[in-house]
Amino acid sequence: MANGATVFPSRNTNPSVLVSETTPGLVCAHHHLYSALARGMPPTPKVARTFREILEQVWWRLDMALDLETIEWSAKLGALEALEAGTTTIIDHHESPNAIEGSLSVIAAACSEVGVRVLPAYGVTDRHGPQGAKQGLAENERFLKGGGEGFVGIHAAFTCTDETLEAAAGLAEDLGVGVHIHVCEGPEDLEAPPRLMHLSRPDWLLAHSVHLTTDHQIQGTIVHNPASNLNTGVGYADPRRFANPVALGTDGIGGDVLGAFRLAHYLHRSVEPTASPEAAWRWLATGWDLVPSAKMDRVTWSYSPMEPWHVAFTPVVRPLEIEINGEVVWKDGAPTRVDPDEIRVKAQEQARRLHARL
Repeated sequence: MANGATVFPSRNTNPSVLVSETTPGLVCAHHHLYSALARGMPPTPKVARTFREILEQVWWRLDMALDLETIEWSAKLGALEALEAGTTTIIDHHESPNAIEGSLSVIAAACSEVGVRVLPAYGVTDRHGPQGAKQGLAENERFLKGGGEGFVGIHAAFTCTDETLEAAAGLAEDLGVGVHIHVCEGPEDLEAPPRLMHLSRPDWLLAHSVHLTTDHQIQGTIVHNPASNLNTGVGYADPRRFANPVALGTDGIGGDVLGAFRLAHYLHRSVEPTASPEAAWRWLATGWDLVPSAKMDRVTWSYSPMEPWHVAFTPVVRPLEIEINGEVVWKDGAPTRVDPDEIRVKAQEQARRLHARL
């Protein structure tokens, strides 16, 4: 492409399709698979008017009601929806305070069954006392030492003591992995930078960073979640202002990374009318730096050319065929490994169980 954006070679794998193009698999750099069962949950006890109240009334109530069975089917549904959008890799951030041990293995097994690559982390927090924090650290350690691929998770600095932050960062360094953490998503976390900058490393994932100052000194990749930030009313992160690498995530609102790319571009245009979609496309491409194996995956799309100036303004683009680790896991509009109807029915059953527990 003349103006410098990444271009991928065309490969029409279906002779009956006249226009198609193949790209690497997309990477969702920040997801909460357990949120797939939140849809249709009962009304909150009171109307949430702040970000803190949204956490307390919605997400912290939901994660406390999770058990291993609801975690399994939410992960399967989330993985299925990722495939439907051409996303082959999910970097997941998980929390289930009453079902910690084994939770990361359940998520990994569920995604593997669907055929999607996942790198999970358990979000350590002191919200449930020091014992809960220790259990979260132990789950990260158990999963990663057992051969799992992922990160050490931290919920957010404002829900952790300095001792817990240091323990999580130390565990990640010992295991040779990064830390996956929410940073300055809302005003409650404004004190995060001085608490994290001496702990952080380039392999950290800094989700959201809406209220992170431009001159912060935290190392890592910032993960921009445009749809979620709008939904929770925390503001626009404006990731163009950071020197850090920027990737794209969904924060649990599905697995559509192309949709995140489009919204990221539109928001960019809202503050910079001359902005090119190539900026948001570079953020999308950072996912391949985070998970190089995803570059070997192949997604054949229903549209060509798959380049930013086209994709930004073509919302109905779908995968025709997806190959992950050399295996075709999506073909003719359906997954090849699992029954999508069964997953949706079972997920609905688990959602009803989960909502009843609320």
